[in-house]
Amino acid sequence: MERAAAVLLIADLHAAQNAFYAGGDDSELRKLLSPEIEWTVPGRNAIAGRYRGPSEVLRYFARRRDLVNQTFQMHRRDVLVGDGSVIAVLTDGTAVVHGRARSWSTVGLYQTHGGRITRCWLIALDQAEFDDIWSG
Repeated sequence: MERAAAVLLIADLHAAQNAFYAGGDDSELRKLLSPEIEWTVPGRNAIAGRYRGPSEVLRYFARRRDLVNQTFQMHRRDVLVGDGSVIAVLTDGTAVVHGRARSWSTVGLYQTHGGRITRCWLIALDQAEFDDIWSG
């Protein structure tokens, strides 16, 4: 995938996610998720697991939104692309958790096809911190 196309797709995805996490609807997200979407979140926390299909993935997104009272936002730092359909995205997250501002960093590995996300594997850079933030 060309870098410009990858950056645009991730910008659209993060914009749709941030709008949803702030209380918006899921219509823009649905356009970006493949019907075969799989989303994998590591750790031992309230959001960890493997989610399959748009309904499960959107329920996972809603759980993230609800756990932090619509304060979660994503901040893209860098996008790496190479040959093929996988994009690596370094992203910071911020949210207010139990009245305390929290932040973390992840790498999202996104597999794409036809301008849609088909798979995401989330990798927390500090898994213990990520688990603490998303403990529920």
